[in-house]
Amino acid sequence: MITNQALQNTVDGLKNITRKEISVLDREGKIVASTELDYNPDLQPIIEAFVNSPAENQLVQGYQYFKVFDNSLAEYVVILPGEDEDTYRVGKIVTFHIQSLMMAYKERFDRDNFIKNLLLDNLLLVDIYSRAKKLRIDNDVRRVVYLIETTLDPDMSALEIVRGIFPDRPRDFVTAVDENSIILVKEISDRDSTTEIEQVANMVVDTLSSEAMSKVYVAIGAVVKDLKDVSNSFKEARLAQEVGKIFEADKQIVNYERLGIGRLIYQLPLPLCRIFINEMLQGFSIEDIDEEMFATVMKFFENDLNVSETSRELYIHRNTLVYRLDKLQKMTKLDLRKFSDAITFKITLMVNKYLSYREKQAF
Repeated sequence: MITNQALQNTVDGLKNITRKEISVLDREGKIVASTELDYNPDLQPIIEAFVNSPAENQLVQGYQYFKVFDNSLAEYVVILPGEDEDTYRVGKIVTFHIQSLMMAYKERFDRDNFIKNLLLDNLLLVDIYSRAKKLRIDNDVRRVVYLIETTLDPDMSALEIVRGIFPDRPRDFVTAVDENSIILVKEISDRDSTTEIEQVANMVVDTLSSEAMSKVYVAIGAVVKDLKDVSNSFKEARLAQEVGKIFEADKQIVNYERLGIGRLIYQLPLPLCRIFINEMLQGFSIEDIDEEMFATVMKFFENDLNVSETSRELYIHRNTLVYRLDKLQKMTKLDLRKFSDAITFKITLMVNKYLSYREKQAF
């Protein structure tokens, strides 16, 4: 249904054009929008009688009344003071404008409802195509789902901000999942690459971060070519969101198609993870590694096991770095200067992180 604010903006704009005072009331006679400062409450009985009458418009006591219908039911009553033909014409224009606004809102609601049910797999296959045809939604085009997680001040609407970024509503769909999550189902062209798809996510992050001063996290599903597969892209975006929070918590954008080994580790059963940790570390705990040592290891991995480059970036002597690596080797029995040991330790760190994440969720 149309918001009262949308109706108020409409009557304010029409008053500026027509120079006529305009009031809009619901079928119970309650004012929802008005440009008149002094509304006459004595009109209440007249409104009730008018709503229940078969007339579409009438003139009573110097006011002209017009019904705004929704499926043959009077949803609103438009009132203008004046008995002349010009007032009647303006009243019909206002009625037509609100009627069109209602249809637009209803279509958007129907589309949002369709997309939500599509994402949640609440539609039969035959219903997907038939309803999409009625709503003028193309079937065989490339689409991708963006799952946007944000925390906003209650007075601001991240949903409306994102809708403002993507105003092409016949092609792009923006809907809310919960109070902190928004889904963008975006149509893309055959020429759009992974880089260009991620640029859209960057645009969302930049806009919400600057306009709403909000922390934003965007997960991207895989590209699909059929409307029925949009729900799969949504599930993949959810998976990317979960995996990203475990293994790439420092990133604001995570793409399902770039999850790498994290996708495999995420699907491992917890008992197998514990067996792997015990086998690799032989009783040693990752938590025993101090922050300095851990930072050294991470930088060493970032520089592809290059000792000289790592020591330079850490502002330490090469011998100091070698000493730290030797110390870690004594603790773990793994020499990170060897590729096989380095990859083993890297995977061990990821499995340990996944295991810790799962154990925290259990409590």
